[in-house]
Amino acid sequence: MLQTELKQSGRIRPTLPACRDVSVIATLGVYGLYAGSGFLIPLSLALLVYVLIIAVSDRVTNILPLPVWAANIIGVAVVLVGLFMVMFVLGNQATHFARAIGTYETQFDNALSRVVALIGNDVAIFIRDNLVNIDMSLVARSAFGGATSFLNTFLLISLYVAFMMAERTIFRKKIQLAANDQELGRDLTSMMVAISGSLQSYVGVKSFVSALTALVSYTVFRLLELEYAETWAVLTFALNFIPSIGSIVAVIFPALVSLVQFDTMTPFLVIVLFCGTIQFLIGNVLDPALLGKSLNMSTFMVILALTFWSAVWGLTGAFLSVPLTVCILIVFSHIPALRPIAILMSKDGELMSTEPPKEENRTAS
Repeated sequence: MLQTELKQSGRIRPTLPACRDVSVIATLGVYGLYAGSGFLIPLSLALLVYVLIIAVSDRVTNILPLPVWAANIIGVAVVLVGLFMVMFVLGNQATHFARAIGTYETQFDNALSRVVALIGNDVAIFIRDNLVNIDMSLVARSAFGGATSFLNTFLLISLYVAFMMAERTIFRKKIQLAANDQELGRDLTSMMVAISGSLQSYVGVKSFVSALTALVSYTVFRLLELEYAETWAVLTFALNFIPSIGSIVAVIFPALVSLVQFDTMTPFLVIVLFCGTIQFLIGNVLDPALLGKSLNMSTFMVILALTFWSAVWGLTGAFLSVPLTVCILIVFSHIPALRPIAILMSKDGELMSTEPPKEENRTAS
């Protein structure tokens, strides 16, 4: 009798078989993400690019009285040209770096001697044991290979995005037909609208904030005459999408290069202090103010997501950790049995409204 009442009230405790099934499904899911990374990573990047295109397209229609197809063309042109320029800069400068690698080995030894004299003997021993034997030619080949691989992936991402754009206008209608239930169709549409809105807000704000940070950093690099300033600016833009540690790494790389290039510590200190301060102010003041409640995820969950997706998909997983986790949070919030998990993942325990905005409904119709 008591068990029946608990079932009716929805408070019955999960049984051992249920916990076992959830564990098996979770394990298979993680293994599937790892094993299918070659297919899933380009698809996830394509989805992120698609969301960015839609965000640009929507902004264009809000500013100019253009038809949807024209705004979509402008969005595709802006985003894909920007991505191509990023890949061109990385690929071109990686080639120049590989050709000049012989001169950097000598400069690296000289810079290491200055650092050793500055920090003392104990740390000097550690640096000599771990850094002196670095094969700089291997570093160059790895960087060049990574840039070339991403250039090859760019074509596949562009192909995915093209078909997604072609399916945009009829996808919601197909979901309604596939659901075969009016209420379920509304729930699925509501979930898609929430995911699209959150991702558009996140990608738009992060792109603006990262571009602003990269522009300020690039100005500093050019004033200091730091070599490969364009590469470090592009990396600054990309690394700012990685929560917490991305902004730190974006300062460390050019700072270390300044030690190799220059004979004094002044450029190193300027990059660390000035660029580090800019990263801190933008990341902790401007970024949260612009995002507001669109990214309603706890700080601990951000770090946990970064750790998980980095372990599964490497650097690309770190780049996609927040968008993917936001999608999971929204999906959980639309499933009654998983809403408690979504509440724990959220920042303040209050989930975003699941009702689609009127604008979205009007557009979908």
